[in-house]
Amino acid sequence: MAQPRIIIVGAGPAGVRCAETLVAAGLRPTVVDENRRDGGQIYRRQPDNFTRPYAKLYGTEAGRAQSLHESFDALRDQIDYLPETLAWNIFGRRLHVTDQRRSRALPYDALVICSGATDRLMPIKGWQYAGTYSLGASQIALKAQACAIGRKVVFLGTGPLLYLVASQYVKAGANVAAVLDTSPFLRRVAALPKLLARPAALRNGMALVGALKRAGVPVLTGITPVEIKGAADIGVQEVVFQDAAGRTRTLECDAVAMGYHLRPETQLADLARCAFRFDPETRQWLPELGEDGRTSVPGVYLAGDGVRVLGADAAEIGGRLAALAVLQDVGLPVANGELQRLRAEQARMDRFRQGLAQAFPWPAQQAAQLPDDAIVCRCEAITAGELRRVVGDMGAQEANRAKAFSRVGMGRCQGRYCGHAGAEVIAHAAGVPLEQVGRLRGQAPVKPLSIAVREEVE
Repeated sequence: MAQPRIIIVGAGPAGVRCAETLVAAGLRPTVVDENRRDGGQIYRRQPDNFTRPYAKLYGTEAGRAQSLHESFDALRDQIDYLPETLAWNIFGRRLHVTDQRRSRALPYDALVICSGATDRLMPIKGWQYAGTYSLGASQIALKAQACAIGRKVVFLGTGPLLYLVASQYVKAGANVAAVLDTSPFLRRVAALPKLLARPAALRNGMALVGALKRAGVPVLTGITPVEIKGAADIGVQEVVFQDAAGRTRTLECDAVAMGYHLRPETQLADLARCAFRFDPETRQWLPELGEDGRTSVPGVYLAGDGVRVLGADAAEIGGRLAALAVLQDVGLPVANGELQRLRAEQARMDRFRQGLAQAFPWPAQQAAQLPDDAIVCRCEAITAGELRRVVGDMGAQEANRAKAFSRVGMGRCQGRYCGHAGAEVIAHAAGVPLEQVGRLRGQAPVKPLSIAVREEVE
């Protein structure tokens, strides 16, 4: 009997543990990885000619990063690994991939999507100036290029990643001007009962904040962003914000790293025709998830931050659970005790996720308060005023209709960075609940392809 054709998209924590579990069961999966090497974003490997130690590169996550890398190295001869390969479409039980030289369609019996997450961004007037980066991009610059994004960097947003990347910059010797957090401190106090579901993670977070303060970095909570000042020819110059007491303050800087926690990369799940539902806790649309990563589409599974942002260690659990679901569904034996243990661990992780959503909320009100001349969609230079115009003058109260009238979300990122804030602007202008605005539909290719790519027909 031929082995089932199993494809894993992503070689981060979820993808690696999924592959490891399948290999242990005697299978040989194909692993499609957009990156040059395994590790995903959180455990991104440094270039071969870099020799920075794990402790310096990954901080409190050094042990997990090294364990994941070593596990993958041990798997290399037992999987079909496709690095620097983009999964860009799903159609007819085939995954379309390209290495930017050729494109081909890989048939599958089971597809496990471990696509990870990207930064969730809230626009601010002036964020289009050079020197404004997402937290993820700031982290990539440090890990993969060994450089800071500026000589004097302000970290702006909310969520654990804000403090993690800021502390990594401090450890690397960069000048961090301040950490500006939109979440009030009391929100964290109220979320403590849920955050205590993972006391070690809570301690790590508190340690990061303590290390920043000991390094002399101002850490301000409950702030409201006002504007990033600068010019097209010189880039970022200042950040203007209101502190928790309502006072307007200005910080000089030449770079801003922004991020409001993370959002799952759901485009491939959308192209696979998985069902979605609105999550009122985080104010976003997420794929419906069945037991152990199963979706509404038979043969398609989701794991890791690409379906729910629970963190790297929870993504490892999700990857193992999805692999066990695949094994069950292809008729191979699975140890029930291991399944129950992983499910219990995942439930604990989900309680912690709920605590994070409570402690570091998405600042929806900021979208409603954006001035008309603030750019919402950086790819197409669409302003908040233009979005309000298509709502008021053209009756566009649904995301895709507003997209057709204004071009919001039609650029290179396909709404990854403007979609959530754009929907908030539309909902406020139309006076309708956010879920009524809907979500931008996924389109292939999920990321740009080179015109030099040639189609390979099998």
